[in-house]
Amino acid sequence: MRQVYGMAAVLTVAALAITVAGCGKGKPPAPKAEVVVYTALDQLYSEPILRKFEAATGIATLAVYDSEAAKTVGLVNRLIAERERPICDVFWNNEVVRTIQLKDAGVIEPFVPSNAADIPPSFKDPEGYWTGFAARARVLAFNAEKVSRPELPTDISHLTYEEWKGKVGMAYPLFGSTATHAAVLWSEWGPLRAKRFFEDLRNNGVVIFDGNMSAARAVASGEILMCMTDTDDAHLLKGEGKPIDWKLIDHDGRGGLLIPNTVALVKNAPHPEAGKRLIEYLLSAEVEAALAACPSAQIPLRPGVEAPVEVKRMAEATFLDVNFTSAALELEASAAQLKGLYGSR
Repeated sequence: MRQVYGMAAVLTVAALAITVAGCGKGKPPAPKAEVVVYTALDQLYSEPILRKFEAATGIATLAVYDSEAAKTVGLVNRLIAERERPICDVFWNNEVVRTIQLKDAGVIEPFVPSNAADIPPSFKDPEGYWTGFAARARVLAFNAEKVSRPELPTDISHLTYEEWKGKVGMAYPLFGSTATHAAVLWSEWGPLRAKRFFEDLRNNGVVIFDGNMSAARAVASGEILMCMTDTDDAHLLKGEGKPIDWKLIDHDGRGGLLIPNTVALVKNAPHPEAGKRLIEYLLSAEVEAALAACPSAQIPLRPGVEAPVEVKRMAEATFLDVNFTSAALELEASAAQLKGLYGSR
């Protein structure tokens, strides 16, 4: 699989192919099928999946990855900028609300995969613009050498209590799953309560990190006591033997927050048929099982997918019934308020 870091690299690949074909004699060989995918899921987890797709289909897979700090946002902005002349075929996002933004911006188009009927409706766009799979849960990661599970806050609102002052961390809340979590709170709680919560967090000395993994590593090192992060980061560090554990973040006794990966076909994609094949591959039970078994421990959305015992246990927990479309409508408003509270980066 080839990895592409920018538009110039994609164009260079295409130009090289044309040049080589033009130098030969006789009829040039038929071009090899290819697909361009932009993915916000960590390269550590997404690249092996894309390699398997390429090996299984023979379709050359050109992948563009994003950075930890600007997770999703950079790729979304790039897709919007390329809207009139798309380079990408498939957007594989590690969350959902910015995928919905792309729908509203006319960047993606409907495609109903043939193998997605058993994915719950709440994790699919009703018009077929995007489909969810392999979710992460928002969790409170804590240093297991410094605090015991019974001592932990039992609700997200308790993170603002005086006893946790300066001991809690989170990723910068305008990016990644932390931004998604904020938009969900704006939608579920209403703007006044949600803003007050983040204001109280700030006033309680919450420590801000570039990304979820940075926050989780700070917990493991003892720099902070606990942080809001995702199951994949906490599970990876625990698997490395770090003194970190986690519990689901509860919301008013209604359960945790499950954030799915999403996949969508780019409107007027250069390679739509190859793109559709990649989408159906990503939505297969095989891929959900692989993401569940790898260190990210992602939670399958469809029933009956083989998964480690710990992942199955997470899947059986109680989660909020989120209207992600409503949450997406709150994304810009929540970002503006959070920027006012936490500044720009």
